[in-house]
Amino acid sequence: MNLLRAFGAVSSMTLVSRILGFARDLLIARMFGAGASTDAFFVAFKLPNLLRRIFAEGAFSQAFVPILAEYRNQRGEADTRHLVDHVAGTLAVALIGVTALGILAAPAIVWLSAPGFTADPDKFALTVDLLRITFPYILFISLTALGAGILNTYSRFSVPAFAPALLNLSFIAFAVWFAPYFDPPVEALAWAVFVGGLLQLGFLVPFLRRLRMLPRPRWGGADEGVRRVLRQMGPALFGVSVGQVSLLINTVFASFLASGSVSWLYYADRLMEFPTGLLGVALGTILLPSLARSHADRTTEEYGRLLDWGLRITLMLAAPAAVALAVLSVPLVATLFHHGAFSAHDVAMTRAALMAYSVGLIGLIAVKVLAPGFYARQDIRTPVKIALVTLAATQVMNLLFIQVFAHAGLALAIGLGACLNAWLLLRGLRRIDAYRPQPGWALFALKIAAALALMAGALWWMAGPPSQWLVWQGLERALRLCVVCAVGGGVYFAALAVFGFRLKDFSRRVTD
Repeated sequence: MNLLRAFGAVSSMTLVSRILGFARDLLIARMFGAGASTDAFFVAFKLPNLLRRIFAEGAFSQAFVPILAEYRNQRGEADTRHLVDHVAGTLAVALIGVTALGILAAPAIVWLSAPGFTADPDKFALTVDLLRITFPYILFISLTALGAGILNTYSRFSVPAFAPALLNLSFIAFAVWFAPYFDPPVEALAWAVFVGGLLQLGFLVPFLRRLRMLPRPRWGGADEGVRRVLRQMGPALFGVSVGQVSLLINTVFASFLASGSVSWLYYADRLMEFPTGLLGVALGTILLPSLARSHADRTTEEYGRLLDWGLRITLMLAAPAAVALAVLSVPLVATLFHHGAFSAHDVAMTRAALMAYSVGLIGLIAVKVLAPGFYARQDIRTPVKIALVTLAATQVMNLLFIQVFAHAGLALAIGLGACLNAWLLLRGLRRIDAYRPQPGWALFALKIAAALALMAGALWWMAGPPSQWLVWQGLERALRLCVVCAVGGGVYFAALAVFGFRLKDFSRRVTD
C-alpha cells in the first residue's frame, strides 16, 4: 500500500465532507445567525459530539485498532471475526445504557456544561429539549466507529472517510426543507443529527459484509480480546477526555461572556476543523494501522520512518494552512458566514477567535501523528499523563487570556495547549527511542519557512483591505477568495518545487 496515495484518498473524501460541512454552516448562519437559539443548539450538539470524540473515534479506536491489527496479523480470520462479534455486542450494550442515561439526565448535563444558560429559563429549556433529540447520536456514531476501525485495519480508508458527509447532507436537507415545520425551527437541526447518525451507520454495512466482517453482536464480557480492549479503553477514555474536557470548559467560560460567544467560537472551530480533518485525521487514520502492524512485526526502524514521514507531511501542509487562516481570516469568515442574520460584528468576533486558533494548528495536527506512535505500541498511559499536563496548562492560560482577549483568549489557550501537547509527545517518543528524526530536518524546515514567507506576502497583497470583503456580495466574495487561495497555493508549491521538493520524495510503501 502506498501511504501517500492512501492519504490522498482519505483527504479527498474528507474534503467532500468538509465542503458539505461549510455549506451546512453557511445555511445555519444565514437562517439562524448567532444568538440564543444557535447557542442552545451548539451546546446540545457539542455534548454528544464530545462523547463521539471521546468514546467512539477517540478511546475506542485507540484501544481497538491495534488489538484488531494484532489479531489479523497473528491469529487468523476466525479469531478476528470472534473478536469483532464480541466487541460489537459488548459495545452496543454499553452504548444503549449511556444513551438512556444521557436522555434522562439532560437538564443536569446542560446545567453542568453551560451554567450561564440558567439565567435565561427559555434558553435553558430549549437546550435540554435539543439535547434529548441529539443524544442518541452517540449510539449510532460509536457503532459507526467500530465499522470504520474494521475497514481501516483492512486498508479500506475511503469509505469511513466519506461517511461523515452524510451527516452534513442531513443537516442541509433539514435546514432547507424541514425547518419551517418545526417550532422552534432550530429543532430541525437536532433531528438532522439523529438522522445523520443513522445514515452513517447504515452506509458502512454493505462494505463490512463484502469483507465478511459485518459484526454479529454477542456479549463478550468473558472474552480475552474484549477484556484487553476494555483495559486499554480505561486510560484511553481518560486521556481523550482530558483534551475534550478542555473544550467543554471553554464552553462553560463562553456561556458567561457576551451572547453569541459560543457561536463565534463554534464557527471559528469549524474553519479550524477543515485542515485538521483534511490533514490530521487523515494522517492519524492511515498511520495507526501501519504503526500497529510494524510494532507487531517488531520492525523498529520502519516504525520510526513512518512517524518521520507523518511529521514531514504535517509541517509541509499544516504550516501554510495556519498562515492562510490567519492572513485570510476576514475573507474566509465573510465569504462563508456573512449572510442574512450573521452581522459584520459576528464576522469581527469570529475572526478574532480564528486567528487565535490558527496559532495552534500545527500542534493540533502533529498530535494526530504523534499520539498513534504510543497507541500502536498499546501504551495509552503516557499520552494520558501528557494530556493532564496540557489540560492544567490550558486552564491557566484560559484564566490569563480571557481577561484580555475575551472569547478569543479561550481559542488561543486551546491552540497553545495543542502545541505543548505535541512537543511533550515528541519528547516522549524520542526518550523511548521509538522515533529518531531522519537526516535533513534543518534544511527541510528552512525551505518550508522560506516558501511560507513568499506565500504570506502573496496572500496579504491579493486579499487587500479587510473592509472590502464586508461590502462585496456573496458570489463576488467567493470568486475572489478562490483566486486569492489559488495564487497563494501556487506561490507556495512553486517555491517548494524551486527548492527541490518532488512529490515522489514523499511516496512511501508499507505492507497491506
